[in-house]
Amino acid sequence: MRDLETRELRYFVAVAEELHFGRAAERLGIAQPPLSRAIRQLEQRLGVQLLDRDRRGVALTDVGRVLLREGRAALDAVEAAARRTQRAGEPKHRLVLATKAGASHELLQQLLDAAASRPSATPVEVLLCEVGEQAGLLRNGSADVALMHRPVDDLAGFDTEDLRTEGQVAIVPARHPLATRPHLALADVSAVPDLPIARWPRLDGTYPDGPGPEVRTQSQLAQLVALGKALLVIPASSRAWQWPEHVAVPVVDAPEITTVLAWPASSRSLAVAELVRSAAGLPTEGVDSP
Repeated sequence: MRDLETRELRYFVAVAEELHFGRAAERLGIAQPPLSRAIRQLEQRLGVQLLDRDRRGVALTDVGRVLLREGRAALDAVEAAARRTQRAGEPKHRLVLATKAGASHELLQQLLDAAASRPSATPVEVLLCEVGEQAGLLRNGSADVALMHRPVDDLAGFDTEDLRTEGQVAIVPARHPLATRPHLALADVSAVPDLPIARWPRLDGTYPDGPGPEVRTQSQLAQLVALGKALLVIPASSRAWQWPEHVAVPVVDAPEITTVLAWPASSRSLAVAELVRSAAGLPTEGVDSP
């Protein structure tokens, strides 16, 4: 069997994600008949059935789910190879560090200062993103390193350096009775009738069940909390984006969150290794207390 082509993987991933040949064809900018033929030919070459097709639509088989997972990883790797090669050819080499906007602000500043103080330091460019986007940016080569959080972020395939472990706080509307409490427990915030917990997407993009509003960006979330429509529980250091209409209250029994510096396990970059050494020398306590 000849090697799979990136074009075939792009076609299949589009169909698998859309579960609709028409939408996938539109997304790819091609007609639907050649897309359908390409998927049939791919199934024949692999000797497996990737999709169940009936009058109601398209569904992934168990085998198809495997190729979706592996295909995404392969396409990310191809994209990463191109991006990192292009950056290596730039006149001024730089490292790209991805981080969730508003998270671990003081820790990030400490890391940047420590890296810049080293002789012949490689400049670090900060790429701000939304919750959960760091893993994708590392895998597709848009970033070389990232600040991420264990156990909530997807760290599969990455090496990590632990930086700081901290508790969590509830961000609640300043006018809500919970805002007057010195501390809270998870039971206090998990079932507030007039103030549901906002729902972030899982790693696979789906949302957990619950009455809270679905959010994708921190700006959406900040506004909903300010309007008294939702609350959230986050690492204490992530409250840097807190509005005057918000109050942060420690949640004493929430799981601790560890901020880590993450990078692809396959990386052989000397600049990444130097940044990791800078990160390892940072203080493990201190700046981001509620």
